[in-house]
Amino acid sequence: MTRVLVVDDDPQLVRALRINLRARQYDVDTAADGGSALRTAAHHPPDLVILDLGLPDMDGAEVIHGLRGWTGVPIIVLSGRADSTDKVAALDAGADDYVTKPFGIDELLARIRAVTRRAQPTGEDTPVVLLGRYAVDLTGRAITGGDGEVRLTPTEWQLLEHLLRNPGKLVSQRALLRDVWGPQYQTETNYLRQYMARLRRKLEDDPARPRHLLTEPGMGYRFRP
Repeated sequence: MTRVLVVDDDPQLVRALRINLRARQYDVDTAADGGSALRTAAHHPPDLVILDLGLPDMDGAEVIHGLRGWTGVPIIVLSGRADSTDKVAALDAGADDYVTKPFGIDELLARIRAVTRRAQPTGEDTPVVLLGRYAVDLTGRAITGGDGEVRLTPTEWQLLEHLLRNPGKLVSQRALLRDVWGPQYQTETNYLRQYMARLRRKLEDDPARPRHLLTEPGMGYRFRP
């Protein structure tokens, strides 16, 4: 059974999440502050963390840093902070996704399913990834399907690989710029817009309305299988 750690100081919200998650066969632990969350995670390692940013003893980003020191489990931030700065900070700290309050339980459950079914993000024998009508071989760097083989530049490959190795995960702009272009390019968001537009022209059936290479405005990009 998948163990979920819910970290929030709103008892009504925690109760609602506990009921809904347990009804769907999740094992649920809860914590009302950051210190309790870190202690609970250490004694009962979770498979997934749902985390509020506005905790009474520390900022949620500190909890993310604490968890990322020893675990790579998916972390979904659940917060009333709608400003993109807070979202980007949480993603850069190591969160996998961000859901803004108020939210629908069906949306949250869909995000949980997406992050928990993530296919081997770093394995050397990563299987071929399906992107619409194309089959993307990340090891052999080959794309087939549609009208034939699709050719990408080395930079396009790097960008696409980062997204495809993290299906369903929201990858921040800063993380992509740092990992693909280097730390000195972390503010050059125009690079991302240009290269994502190229990838969509090559891989999406309708580049103006992409189904798989999605933009989360002000935050980053997501590959939806």
